[in-house]
Amino acid sequence: MIDIKDKKDCCGCNACGDICNQGAISFKTDEEGFWYPVVDTVLCTDCHLCERVCPILNLEKAKKHGQQYPKVYGGFHKNVTIRFDSTSGGVFSALANHIYKQNGYVSGAVFNDDWSVSNYISNNKRDLPRLRSSKYVQSNAEGLYRKIKKLLVAGEKVLACGSPCQMAALRTYLVRDYENLIIVDFLCRATNSPKAYRKYLDYLEETHGGKIIYIKAKNKDHGWRSLARKVVFDNGKVYYGEGHEDHYRRGYHGNYFERPSCYDCKFKGIPRISDITMGDFWGIDKIDPSLDHNLGTSMILANTDKGIKFVETIRSKMELKEFTLENVLLGNRGPVMGNCCTEPKNLNRVAMFREMDTLRFDELAAKYFPEEKHGVGKKALLKKAIKYLLKSMIHPCHFVRNLLWKLDCHVSGKINVYAYCAIDLHKGAKIKINNGILNIGVKKNRKSKAETRLFMDTNARLNIKGSRSFMYNSDIQVFKDAELSFGSGNCNSGLQIVCAEKISIGKETYIGRDVWIRDNNGGHTIVQAGYTNSAPVIIGDFCWIGSNVVIMKGVTIGEGSVIAANSVVMSNIPPHSLASGNPAQVISENITWVH
Repeated sequence: MIDIKDKKDCCGCNACGDICNQGAISFKTDEEGFWYPVVDTVLCTDCHLCERVCPILNLEKAKKHGQQYPKVYGGFHKNVTIRFDSTSGGVFSALANHIYKQNGYVSGAVFNDDWSVSNYISNNKRDLPRLRSSKYVQSNAEGLYRKIKKLLVAGEKVLACGSPCQMAALRTYLVRDYENLIIVDFLCRATNSPKAYRKYLDYLEETHGGKIIYIKAKNKDHGWRSLARKVVFDNGKVYYGEGHEDHYRRGYHGNYFERPSCYDCKFKGIPRISDITMGDFWGIDKIDPSLDHNLGTSMILANTDKGIKFVETIRSKMELKEFTLENVLLGNRGPVMGNCCTEPKNLNRVAMFREMDTLRFDELAAKYFPEEKHGVGKKALLKKAIKYLLKSMIHPCHFVRNLLWKLDCHVSGKINVYAYCAIDLHKGAKIKINNGILNIGVKKNRKSKAETRLFMDTNARLNIKGSRSFMYNSDIQVFKDAELSFGSGNCNSGLQIVCAEKISIGKETYIGRDVWIRDNNGGHTIVQAGYTNSAPVIIGDFCWIGSNVVIMKGVTIGEGSVIAANSVVMSNIPPHSLASGNPAQVISENITWVH
């Protein structure tokens, strides 16, 4: 019978439970949220089938299915909507649709009503959006192997997709290969604790005051490389967790709550166990920029003759090119070959999972895997200073000017003030920069004398979160007690801002040339009911404001929207909209764009 003495010897594939005809094996969740088999010795007949199906105990058997040195492809789905909604480039959707057209069955991981994850199989193509995209938490595969074998014996075509250990378990469960079966796995870094994932979701619901209604683990509203998790709540709030700002992704990349077996994964490397392996083609921007666009590019390893033939059947749906394995390893060596998941040193794992029961997830993260503060050592600091001084020998005034600004009582944070900037800061005016650099008066033509102006009246505030650049010919005025806020991003030349009360511009929002933004009418009054001289302007995250746009007082522009050149915005624009005209009108909804 199966007997797990060391938890590193169980990958949680659930195959032993499916193979047991006596119903003697159940799965018990441990204090870390991972499940392990438990054998009822009364029901067990000691047939040893559970041992024969275990992929860790029978790794070599799982590999004896004609695998070879893979044929390597890179590319993306020609349907931009599918590409955008996919984790990588949309290859899974192309493979699945090919099976659906033959009335076949497709299996993969889906979210349950409580946001736990299970493996699911159907022949209904309407299930594809649920199956598409990575979930980044261990899925429960109980019952999957039985269902797949039953379908195969009945002659049905099946495309089975799962983690490398699950697909190895499918190989050992089936014993032999089936011509009507295509096995697809993906580049898997490691599998995460369902307990940690649930605690993370509980934390998000608590801090956003609503129930989760939508999750996309690698959302592309802010681009493929943003690694953003988008979570939508029933109260209309939206959370974007980008990169290591997101506590769960930071813990995952730091290997804090991976399954113990993942620290010594048996299923990475070449040859692969599957017919086809898919994943992100990280590094494609350096190898072949024509396949990039920051929308997601798939890496495909066709590992068997059957896999190669199947990939060729979807060529008409994909923009595909052939590459070498060495090309893929440049950005994916760990997930392909292994050794990318090592247990953190000095981690008291028992204490961390115990405190997961009592601490809120952000508190747990702050204690065990805090966000790095990228400190600079003395050697690196000296090297950086010498480099800056050498550069400043060409422009000594630039060096002196920025040294003075860094010491100015009005400024908190890093600031670069370029030549020909006229800056007038009155008593109590404050410029505050968090986690970035403010660049004022940036020029590509260093010989240009084009001026950049910043005026801040008494107690005016300019808040910058992230890095933001204002190019030459900009004129920014912040009146008494007013507040102007920016997230990260760039503003092209000729920007005109008049802030009398409040203007807020989100992160990764880009502003074209000669744009006007004002939250007031300059003190002029129109005699009519309800008239106000000023009202806040709010521009959301990841917007694109085209050249010569005018944005008037009281306007809110939702996240992800694009304002076409020469438009005059006088009323609110919903999120993810394309607006154009004078006055600006929404001409397209539910748009996506990538910088």
